[in-house]
Amino acid sequence: MKRAYTDEHARAGIEAPLPEIETWPNQFPDYQIEIVIPEFTSVCPKTGLPDFGKLTLRYVPAKRCLELKSFKLYVLAYRNLGIFYENVVNRMLRDVVRAARPVSAEVTGEFTPRGGLHSKVTATWSRKRGAR
Repeated sequence: MKRAYTDEHARAGIEAPLPEIETWPNQFPDYQIEIVIPEFTSVCPKTGLPDFGKLTLRYVPAKRCLELKSFKLYVLAYRNLGIFYENVVNRMLRDVVRAARPVSAEVTGEFTPRGGLHSKVTATWSRKRGAR
């Protein structure tokens, strides 16, 4: 029996080049920033059909904050990228952590139901734990 999904599908989009997320110096300690992307789109790497969802990024900045225009350009670059939901959430978390080095960060993706299934994927990172 031939597998419908390949290892290439699973890795799709994880290392694709995306615009740089710029940062600026944080001025205050101990607060949380929440950024909501209500109309997120990407592409299924197997079918080529569009995927839609709402992404929420919550992070506690350390020395750097995300510059929103560059983050918007970064998010828009997913529009034509073939990548699975789970990889979107984990890749975005990885890229935010690399750019801003926050105290902690969480990305949640709530994706539009497909075939009667609603997917919600959450990935977290904190300096205390080091990784998800």
